[in-house]
Amino acid sequence: MRAAITATGHYLPPDVYPNAFFEKQLDTTDAWIRSRTGIAERRFASAGGTSDLIVPAAGRCLDARGVSATAVDCIIVATMTPDRLCPSTAAIVQRKLGATLAWGFDLAGACSGFVYGLIVATKLVESGAARRLLLCGADRMSSVIDPEDRATAVLFGDGAGAVLIEAVEDESVGILDHVFQMDGEGEAALYIPAGGSVEPATAESVVKRRHYVVQDGPAVFKAAVVGMADVTAEVLKRSEVAVGDLAWLVPHQARAHHRGRRQAPGPRPRPCRYQSRSLREHGGRDDSDRALGMA
Repeated sequence: MRAAITATGHYLPPDVYPNAFFEKQLDTTDAWIRSRTGIAERRFASAGGTSDLIVPAAGRCLDARGVSATAVDCIIVATMTPDRLCPSTAAIVQRKLGATLAWGFDLAGACSGFVYGLIVATKLVESGAARRLLLCGADRMSSVIDPEDRATAVLFGDGAGAVLIEAVEDESVGILDHVFQMDGEGEAALYIPAGGSVEPATAESVVKRRHYVVQDGPAVFKAAVVGMADVTAEVLKRSEVAVGDLAWLVPHQARAHHRGRRQAPGPRPRPCRYQSRSLREHGGRDDSDRALGMA
């Protein structure tokens, strides 16, 4: 028995913020942003939390499958912007959807959160611990990005994606394999200084703007490009799949320059057109962009 994605759904808030918005706020231009990131616009939620992005995405996913929320028995929410530290956003989503028979939890993996969640979901379904699992990847990045920081403010947007994971009898489809890596030495390259147990929130931490994402762009870019190519090559080799056999490649990317800078050996796969368009029109969205790319 193998676990497979049987339905997808996504949601983007309606408010569009083109690069011209940042021209009025920061020392930047539309041409500068496009040339360095490939991003033309992004969506920001005007109110609500991450759960409010997830619920419409999850609803579309369930509708696509033709099942009700009560048919879901587990919910995983991959996010770095939970509604609150407690309760879990998964619990809030369960209540809002009316998924009364589901248990669940949040998974905090930042950029890697959705793919981590995909493998956790796969193993739960394949083991029989869950029958129909709703995996949600979502972030309200506008809540943790410093609007005065040109290095990060232009990169991110808000959005959500959801996929349904179920067991299938057809062994030719499903989640085949995975390769994960993690390097904790990179902590200082991408983090939020305050708000956790090391530095709890204080009036001073708010004034000093220590609750926003801090990023060493070049260090993150180098690690992401090299690491993505390496794990892609490894999982293809393990699965005995040639690069030229791939129909779609759905990467996580915060800027267009991730494409083509480094790749696994062999013929180049057909690019994921939606992902390219998604980055251009929606910006980077940590946990939701893979889910949005598949939807």
